[in-house]
Amino acid sequence: MEKGKLIVIEGVDSSGKATQADLIFRFLKDRLLNVKKITFPNYSSDSSALVKMYLNGEFGTDPEEVNPYAASVFFAADRFASFTTDWGQFYKSGGILIADRYVSSNMIYQAAKFKKQDKSDEFMEWLSDLEFSKLGLPVPDMVIFLSLPPYLCLKLSDSRLNKFTGLAEKDIHESKKSYLEKTYETALRIADKYNWQKIDCSSKSGVRPIKDINSDIINIINKIL
Repeated sequence: MEKGKLIVIEGVDSSGKATQADLIFRFLKDRLLNVKKITFPNYSSDSSALVKMYLNGEFGTDPEEVNPYAASVFFAADRFASFTTDWGQFYKSGGILIADRYVSSNMIYQAAKFKKQDKSDEFMEWLSDLEFSKLGLPVPDMVIFLSLPPYLCLKLSDSRLNKFTGLAEKDIHESKKSYLEKTYETALRIADKYNWQKIDCSSKSGVRPIKDINSDIINIINKIL
């Protein structure tokens, strides 16, 4: 049987990933397609224990001071556990997966820790080999990057409650403005490097309406379904 499709909704913190992933899932479900939504990290699983420790600052409260290779392994292991115990067989049997974050998040948040671009690129090659080759995780058919400037993300972040059980109100990524700005700049560069589909989520008045952003995503997704 032909393998399924993996569509990733990516972006920095508070850019609207969870909202859009949910809307796309419902849209495809209404079309009677065999679709499943997955989210990373998988906070409901024990496999996210080290991820929670990292994001809660137990390995250091400054994310840039935590080894990017070690941090990446925490997230990769959680993803491997989820693939093996939850959605792997669904994907292999032809199902459509909508992912709220994926390997691309490891790229964005950990590559941003490197001061030199060549070291950042070297890291991303290592990460791709780890997750896709060594761990055997599927390569996405499409990554859709929700581009929203950090100052707007911070406004949205301040207006919402963190719903992730076991995490502080703001994790170490969200609580450092300069790091959020670095991750956004890194994300734009990586999006170009790996040909991600970029959607501008900002407008002159602030954030574009959710339904307009969703319409853009649907138009892109329809090209591969």
